[in-house]
Amino acid sequence: MNETYDVLRSLIDPICVIFILLVVSFFVVWRSAKKKSGALILLLAIVLFYGFGIEPVSNYLSWNLEKDYIQARPNPEKTTLDVVVVLGGGVYDLRTLGETFPGRETAVRVAHAVQVFKTYRARQLVCSGKGGRPVTEAFVMAKMAEDLGVPKEKIRLDEKSENTYRHALEFDKMFSDKNIRIGLVTSAYHMKRSEAEFRKYFKNVTTLPAGYLYSSPAGTAAIRYVPQSARLFDNTLILREFVGRLWYRIKQ
Repeated sequence: MNETYDVLRSLIDPICVIFILLVVSFFVVWRSAKKKSGALILLLAIVLFYGFGIEPVSNYLSWNLEKDYIQARPNPEKTTLDVVVVLGGGVYDLRTLGETFPGRETAVRVAHAVQVFKTYRARQLVCSGKGGRPVTEAFVMAKMAEDLGVPKEKIRLDEKSENTYRHALEFDKMFSDKNIRIGLVTSAYHMKRSEAEFRKYFKNVTTLPAGYLYSSPAGTAAIRYVPQSARLFDNTLILREFVGRLWYRIKQ
């Protein structure tokens, strides 16, 4: 009974509904059109839409991005960090309340960074990110970190960096000692590009990913092959990261 409920619930996802309508449209166009080229283009769009909306494809792509960081964390008894730096992942404004809130990725990253800061006995926490109005990502992250128990005097803000390259560059300007032990916190899918940029300036970088897009298959197997909004969103992040990596290689 529970499996039936899970399948029915997945079928009302807007992406699944759109997919079904597209399939119906294909058969209508195929039967009515004299030239089949339009129908074939529609079929290609349906195949791509379906592929990027299902879990097996999302998991395969995310595994390729994150596999180097799916590992146990360093032993806190043997590892200490001087500075933990957390990279912003977006904020949003709610004008009715006159407040700026951390986005989902930012909230996950900051919560993990605070845990890391306490576990590895770091001396400072750097919140990095320019985006956001009327206040910066860094400011929003710092406030959240302080609310979670990090002393205000141990928090530093980088309110200038607006991309991965600038995160590392502005951090480099903050610290003259290039041998400090850094704990780098960002999402796992974004970690490889971030680590590469920070290692241009610092030798001792410990990667501490805050969450993964990849997940071990679980639940009702049939749902994995039903197009879902969450999988389409994950694949959007993955494709953006692939483009980001390619762009950084071209720049270098």
